[in-house]
Amino acid sequence: MATAKQLYQLQEFDLTIESDEKALKEKTNQLGESQALIDARSKVNSAQRRLEELRHKQRSLEWDVDDLTSKIRAGDDQLYSGRIRNPKELASLQQEVEAFKAKRDRFETALLEIMDQVEAEQKNAVNAASEFKKVETDWQIHQHKLSAEIEALKSKLADQRQKRQSHSADIDPKSLELYNALKKAKGQAVVRVEQGICRGCRISLPSSDLQQARSEHLVHCSSCGRILFLP
Repeated sequence: MATAKQLYQLQEFDLTIESDEKALKEKTNQLGESQALIDARSKVNSAQRRLEELRHKQRSLEWDVDDLTSKIRAGDDQLYSGRIRNPKELASLQQEVEAFKAKRDRFETALLEIMDQVEAEQKNAVNAASEFKKVETDWQIHQHKLSAEIEALKSKLADQRQKRQSHSADIDPKSLELYNALKKAKGQAVVRVEQGICRGCRISLPSSDLQQARSEHLVHCSSCGRILFLP
């Protein structure tokens, strides 16, 4: 039959392994793109889309202004060519040219506003790209560090599992079965006894239990049922 010390040491291996497995899972879940990186990229893409939309509006207004300028030039050529002598036709053409000029003025005003927006959005896009680069660099450094930590944890886990296997080989099957059953039922199979108190249920132990716990036999707490271990 195994001693309480052997089972307590086995439990220490298990607790270390469980803790490292949890840490490994958490770190593994952190691999891949972070939310900060995703958000930073989204800002870059949004800024670029807005900039392209504004540039498209700018080009469209520039084409409209150029088209109106051509129409105005053609109208002025007709007005001052002397070919049109009918006063009504001249007046109508003059009205048309003036309407083109008024429309061009409106488009030119809108074009200036769009150009200001394009300039502001270009700065925003540059800032977003710069911030993304910083976030990406930090993320890459963190990922590299994380990968190293994961590999170190894997190595530590392999070592701990090997030690546990070697340690459990010296424990008889019945004691292992008892240990596993208590662990499954209570989460902790072996508890320390300190100052006569079971650290599992915080109950003072009778002297008879303490005396038995000092022997090589496995003794259960009469209150919580866990195996008692006196350091």
